[in-house]
Amino acid sequence: MATELDIKQRRLSDFLDRHKLDGVVLQNRNNFAWITCGRDNHIANNSPQGVTAILATRTERLCLANSIEAPRMIGEELAGTGINTVSFPWWDKNVAARIVNEIIAGRNFAADVDPLDLGFAPLPHDFAELRWSLTVEEIARYRDGAQRTACAIEAACRAVKPGDTEHDIAALLDEQIHRGRCNPVVTLVSADDRVSKYRHPIPTSNKCHRYAMLVTCAEYHGLISCCTRFLHFGPLSEELKTKQQTIANIDAAVNLSTRPGKSLGEIFKTLQKAYADNGHADQWQLHHQGGSTGYAGREVVANPHTQETVRPNQAFAWNPSIVGAKCEDTVLVTPTGHDVLTQCSKQWPTVTGTFNGESLKRPAILER
Repeated sequence: MATELDIKQRRLSDFLDRHKLDGVVLQNRNNFAWITCGRDNHIANNSPQGVTAILATRTERLCLANSIEAPRMIGEELAGTGINTVSFPWWDKNVAARIVNEIIAGRNFAADVDPLDLGFAPLPHDFAELRWSLTVEEIARYRDGAQRTACAIEAACRAVKPGDTEHDIAALLDEQIHRGRCNPVVTLVSADDRVSKYRHPIPTSNKCHRYAMLVTCAEYHGLISCCTRFLHFGPLSEELKTKQQTIANIDAAVNLSTRPGKSLGEIFKTLQKAYADNGHADQWQLHHQGGSTGYAGREVVANPHTQETVRPNQAFAWNPSIVGAKCEDTVLVTPTGHDVLTQCSKQWPTVTGTFNGESLKRPAILER
């Protein structure tokens, strides 16, 4: 059976042949994680670019690192991978350029980042597609990270107290994400009236008295698990009960319609119809609806015209929403069905969404 590395080298070789390249230089965090089978090159969490790069050809992988980062790459991050590290002075860009040029030796390379201004061609856009269909090893890591994420967000929801600010709640969530050995790359929190007002609510000093939404995108070995949960102090109103059932039905429609070979545009049209069938025809316009995920929070954000098709063993994070309610989990689409990677625990309440005679359990609002 081919290993993860074997599969990736074959995909890379085909890509190089297609674009008449000798190799690629990969410094963006998602590409670095993919080519190294889950290793990490980031320092600043607000940048998509890492601090080291992988030079990859049909037969070799080599890490390019300055003298600050090289010791950690050698001693920790890339230990046991078979990837050698070439170091250059952090303070001398000219020396670094000379060393890399000697390695390249006139060959034709493309790069996602060119910090040394070596004149690399831009990495062709379709490189991202190499990441989309996950290997067996990647799926195992994804399932691990997704369950860590689901446990973390549940723990945070149970720790929230009335009167906590959204910043307090964000701190609880990020702490639990870190405790699970994941990296929070997106943290959104809204409480009470802000839940209905804003689809992308960064945390504020607003206090939670009754209702809160917690959102995380958490990275584990490069793979990002996207998840949203709600909590409510006291019994739910009939209005909220209706909304959580409605959004569960819409979510079931889009997830159960996501099958290998279908275009995201085709699936989006099913999603639009589900909004209309459930009495909220225009609310899809108020927020993007998600799409494929994996080594990026969204590899492709779907819209009615998206032509990309679903791949076998590709992850999706759809996030349908109506005013005051939303549903979001990371779901693996396999050739035979769907696997909710961020599945809530048995202690978390659920609501069953239905679509065309099929059903899908979705997370309900936690009543406390």
